[in-house]
Amino acid sequence: MLIYKYYPYGGQQRDFMRIALRCLEAGHQVDVYCLSWQGDVPDGIVRHLVPVSAISRHVLYQRYTEWTQAALKKQSYDVVVGFSKMPGLDVHFAADPCFAERMRRENRFISRYLPRYQHFLRYEQAVFGADRRTQVMILSPQQQKDFTAHYPGCEDRLHMLPPGISRDRLPGDDTEAVRTAVRDQYQRTPDELLILQVGSGFRVKGLDRSIRALAALPAALRQRARLLVIGQGRTTKYRRLARRLGVGDRVEFLGGRDDVPRFFAACDLYLNPAHYESAGYTIIEAIINGMPVLTTDACGYAFHVRQAGAGQVCPSPFRQKDLNARLHEMLISSDRHNWRSNGLAYVDKVDVFGMADTALAIIESAARLEQVPV
Repeated sequence: MLIYKYYPYGGQQRDFMRIALRCLEAGHQVDVYCLSWQGDVPDGIVRHLVPVSAISRHVLYQRYTEWTQAALKKQSYDVVVGFSKMPGLDVHFAADPCFAERMRRENRFISRYLPRYQHFLRYEQAVFGADRRTQVMILSPQQQKDFTAHYPGCEDRLHMLPPGISRDRLPGDDTEAVRTAVRDQYQRTPDELLILQVGSGFRVKGLDRSIRALAALPAALRQRARLLVIGQGRTTKYRRLARRLGVGDRVEFLGGRDDVPRFFAACDLYLNPAHYESAGYTIIEAIINGMPVLTTDACGYAFHVRQAGAGQVCPSPFRQKDLNARLHEMLISSDRHNWRSNGLAYVDKVDVFGMADTALAIIESAARLEQVPV
């Protein structure tokens, strides 16, 4: 398995770990090649740190690819699974959106000629090009639409995965007690409206949009509302933005955490106005915990919000005033009870746990295919 960086709180990294552990449970040997690793290495996983460096990201990834491809030639692996787009993969886990589509939407046609963008387009072509054989695990209908539009002929190699929510994300029987305990711990009164945003990579997650929406609330409501931010990332410019907009005391950064389900119980609304996101697992986690969700249609799992009837989705093109208005409406809406009950019932209507099992079947199938002479 090839992954550039592992740390415990990233969505891609959590998916990687679920799939790696499921492969181990099935009796397979799992070797991982990465540039860096934060946290413990589970028993059974053989970790290889790739000793390359570079100033620019795309050069670093090129050197990583060259090193790993040379290393893999000396081994006898049955299947190579990559969690980022790169050459030489038997199976690719599409954690990222279609890069070619992102370039089109952002009108970056001139940027196509810069080395950085050429690198990412070339690596995407190495996975999705019509002459490739890489089997691709995708996460959302939006990905399927975008990849097939830019890479005709890849359709038969795309495999939709169900979400991979951990069962420990389900609400327990002590939800009200947990809600009270968390609010007491952080000295929050019962009538305060706690807005939760979870995810590392604050720029892509649209944290600036969240802060602006909070600041745009009417004064009386703004004084009752507080934005809690969970995730790893640089906070300086977001703290500065919050202070400039007069809500510096209404935004709290709680860092990366392992106890996120406690905050699903304690908070009143989940906010995820991302610029783009292939999936967005925390959207589903919020839904099945009964939290009303406000997100953007740039998130792959936004369709679950509509399907569940558990909140609202901002359409593209994004408009800050639209997000502001929807946040205001949702915080005072009488539909809050319906959104909550619809979300709690959603877990019984769709498969939100089966990712790792489906991924294992795809990986095993690819391994068998690779052993058949062509």
